[in-house]
Amino acid sequence: MKINIKRIDKTLPLPKYETAGSVGFDLICRESAEIVPQSIVLIPANVIVETPPGYMLMVCLRSSTPRKFGLMVPQGVGIVDNDYCGEEDELKIQVYNFTDSIVNVERGSRIAQAIFVRVDTAEWNEVEKMSAASRGGFGSTDR
Repeated sequence: MKINIKRIDKTLPLPKYETAGSVGFDLICRESAEIVPQSIVLIPANVIVETPPGYMLMVCLRSSTPRKFGLMVPQGVGIVDNDYCGEEDELKIQVYNFTDSIVNVERGSRIAQAIFVRVDTAEWNEVEKMSAASRGGFGSTDR
């Protein structure tokens, strides 16, 4: 799939898939960031991506980021809609420092990745009763 992408700083490389089997491409931090303990920071990822209709871009941390840096995505995962691709719509990596120390992320670091995910929108059909039986709620299969 061909994707339009714009780099903000052309001295940094385009994102790339690190292996032939990678589903996510690594995002590169455009600026260094100092993240104080228990705080949330947005780190610019240097690119504007034109996500095709019928897709969203999911931003996740690389699996090593919590262990190496002590960072996590506060909302669990970042969702980028396909209409977020204007001239000012640089991707950003939102991170939370869960440690008791200052965390420094250097310019050029690869702390996150993005994945194109096929999506659809719902057409609601409101009903008075659901057709399936209740399952018991959270944790009900783990009695």
